[in-house]
Amino acid sequence: MATTAPTPSTSHDLSGVTKTLDLLAPRWSVWVLMTLSSHTLRYAEIKPRLPWLADGQLHPRLRHLTSAGVVERTEYAPRHVTYGLTSRGAALMPVLATIASWGDTYLEKGLVADKATGEMEPERIPPAQNIDDALALITPRHATPILWSLQARGSATAKSLATEAMPGYGLTAVYKPLERLAEDGLITASGSGDYQLSASGRALFPVFQAISAWAAAPPTETDARRPRGQGPAPSQNRSGPWATTPSRRTTPTAPAVRSAGPALTTTAPDSPAWKTGDLFSHQIPARPIPPTGGPRR
Repeated sequence: MATTAPTPSTSHDLSGVTKTLDLLAPRWSVWVLMTLSSHTLRYAEIKPRLPWLADGQLHPRLRHLTSAGVVERTEYAPRHVTYGLTSRGAALMPVLATIASWGDTYLEKGLVADKATGEMEPERIPPAQNIDDALALITPRHATPILWSLQARGSATAKSLATEAMPGYGLTAVYKPLERLAEDGLITASGSGDYQLSASGRALFPVFQAISAWAAAPPTETDARRPRGQGPAPSQNRSGPWATTPSRRTTPTAPAVRSAGPALTTTAPDSPAWKTGDLFSHQIPARPIPPTGGPRR
């Protein structure tokens, strides 16, 4: 089976993708990034925008993102400190848009009654929820290397995937991540025992491509000139906050290996190409939205 998408090229690209996913994956990281995407804010201004986060959760996320160079902490006085996206952090916004678009198309949605007609229709999911849910599927250990290898190969046996995506591990170690990816609807197994990407798995190529391009981009001239220890410059190109909640499975397009049960199938809404303003069309809730269908990831 030959894949129709371009082939990711090098181990360097994969390394950049996995490191970026490690940056985004810790819980609440996307929430904090999107809260800072509109304005430079003081801690006391961030806290009300994420009221469900305790200080013990918010402080570590800010430190993590600041150390990664996507958030800048500026101290004007001992009690006057602001946080804002760096230019590197602002460059993540189109990447997050790509992830959100994939999630809106391929992740399952619950059915809710239309307030005007009473008819059941797919639930509208805030883009940031789609981002967190998508990340929860591709960030578990070995998931992205396996998907990356299948993108390049088209199809592969468990043995070849273990050798290529999990060097240093025995053959039996590959079956658990393969089973999980199959349950999440990202890969399928043929009768001959070969594995291949599902439609939703193949559609992840633009996500990995966008992440790889962001990871490979050199620092801007402004960032490179800044004195050591001050971090990259704050961005002037920002948008508003997103909300997010626990993850959902992909809507299956083919039988999965050892599937835990059919996920709710819905038709992805027809929509125009992503625009910056589209990403912030949902008001941030007072608390995380409860999960809708499928297991938590």
